[in-house]
Amino acid sequence: MNTRLIKLQERLKDIADGVIVTNEKNIRYLCGFDYTDGYLVISNSKAVLVCDFRYIEAAKKEGDPAFEVFMMSGPRKDWLVPMLSEMNIKTLAFEDNSMTVKAHATLEKDVEGVTLVPLGEVITELREYKDETEMNNMIAAQRIAEKAFEHILGFITPERTEREIALELDFEMRRLGAQGSSFETIAVSGTASSMPHGVPRSCKLEKGFLTMDFGALYNGYCSDMTRTVCIGKADDDMKRMYNTVLEAQLRAIDAMHHGINSKDADAVARDIIYGNGYKGYFGHSLGHGVGMDIHEAPSVSPNGEGKVLTTGHVVTCEPGIYIEGKYGVRIEDMLFFYPDKVVDITKTAKELIEIY
Repeated sequence: MNTRLIKLQERLKDIADGVIVTNEKNIRYLCGFDYTDGYLVISNSKAVLVCDFRYIEAAKKEGDPAFEVFMMSGPRKDWLVPMLSEMNIKTLAFEDNSMTVKAHATLEKDVEGVTLVPLGEVITELREYKDETEMNNMIAAQRIAEKAFEHILGFITPERTEREIALELDFEMRRLGAQGSSFETIAVSGTASSMPHGVPRSCKLEKGFLTMDFGALYNGYCSDMTRTVCIGKADDDMKRMYNTVLEAQLRAIDAMHHGINSKDADAVARDIIYGNGYKGYFGHSLGHGVGMDIHEAPSVSPNGEGKVLTTGHVVTCEPGIYIEGKYGVRIEDMLFFYPDKVVDITKTAKELIEIY
């Protein structure tokens, strides 16, 4: 039974007769088949996986059996209009969150006579709450990232460049079974560590903090972790900053429970950082959702009304302090909201590591 499809069909009843899914990750989420050129056409009673000749054999083997597989050929209008008619779809929802204006205009021409309506946040909201399979994929991705971090600690020397550190992390995650990296790996040292999303440089590692933000992609799902180490010995000011970030993270993790508002979770870490004299130096949210995309709902942010965190949510906890032109620190774990508990699934230790 495809519960994701059933939930979408239930929500669809109040929106349209059917939906055409064009976003590649949403397609994979719903039908389980990973491909880059095709569609899902879904009504309240039927679901069709549409692909061309290149994917037809694989789709039949790997696609969810709840979907009928249809091989498209020729202009889209020639096969889509009869399909919609057969499925009795007179109003067709489209993914307004991801479809371009041009793609919408083309679709409108192709299905002339059928009314297009925006789908809104329906699939986004379904993807926000992870099931056990999704969580297990992310745990597997995280274990790969952790092993890559263990490897990188032995790889780091003062002669390495930031780019070499980032590339080695990427390669090691691949070697350990990842499909790729969850996002562009960050490895920034010294004065560049003050940039939360700094780009790895081709220069040798600067003395001081080295922040590495990275994650593995496994079976379509992301992991995300950040560790900050020190190249050389940390002075008292550096230790104070690091320990403040660590305390903020540990306190925020301890505060996580079912029913907590994400805004309140952010405040736990932010109050500690600000209270230790670093007001204005924590300029991003405490965390974000993770799944097939590295940034998904919900946001663990100080802004807006916040979101009640509950079963199925997977969020990062990543407080940081960044002093422009000096240095910065970030520590990041992933938290899973299981039905009966909240678990920090990141197993890598967080005490300050000094290298050379």
